[in-house]
Amino acid sequence: MTEISAEHAGDHTHRDVTGGWLRPAVFGAMDGLVSNFALIAGMDGGTDSGSKFIVLAGLAGLAAGAFSMAAGEYTSVASQRELARAEIDVERREIQRHPAAEERELSETYQQKGLDPDLADQVARQFHINPDQALEEHVREELGIDPNDLPSPVVAASSSFICFAVGALIPLLPYLLGANSVIPALIMSLTALFICGAVVSRVTSRSWWYSGLRQLLLGGAAAALTYGVGTLVGPGIG
Repeated sequence: MTEISAEHAGDHTHRDVTGGWLRPAVFGAMDGLVSNFALIAGMDGGTDSGSKFIVLAGLAGLAAGAFSMAAGEYTSVASQRELARAEIDVERREIQRHPAAEERELSETYQQKGLDPDLADQVARQFHINPDQALEEHVREELGIDPNDLPSPVVAASSSFICFAVGALIPLLPYLLGANSVIPALIMSLTALFICGAVVSRVTSRSWWYSGLRQLLLGGAAAALTYGVGTLVGPGIG
């Protein structure tokens, strides 16, 4: 029998997969970049290149999108948090009213996961010595959430607002610096789309080139379609 030469150090760490900032930050940056890039492309297709209307539309798209994203994220996460708290209160009352039944329910949950009945009973009994620990364990097992680590609506809204604004600024920046063609915005936006996709791959299992190329193609397609709409509709307006 081969002996293990080194003990497991137990010092590995995991990335945060339950926090309330990553999803709105990624979605905000991508949405800001793609939506404002497409908006500017559509305006460029339907108006004279370098027109002040393109800059005005880009700034309006940045502001409106950032505030809208922040408001939506705040409402969504706040509602999710309120629902979680309501369900936690339901579980708290059940433990207070029917402690024996809840302890048996927790034991059955452990048995379904493979623990022996006697061991499952012992673990459930140990948790139920402390009502707060029992509540945390029931919430984790039944609702799949950590009652002490619920997502923050303020963090979600702030992340979404800032990242959307940064993403939306990228395709607008060449025009603010005096560009009179959509080409500089196109180059900057497609480059940023690839970089954003590649960065997102750091928190997923996808390769950087796959994530980057996917985001570039999706964002480029959205801008191309909007440019086409602007080209078709723009000349017939005003």
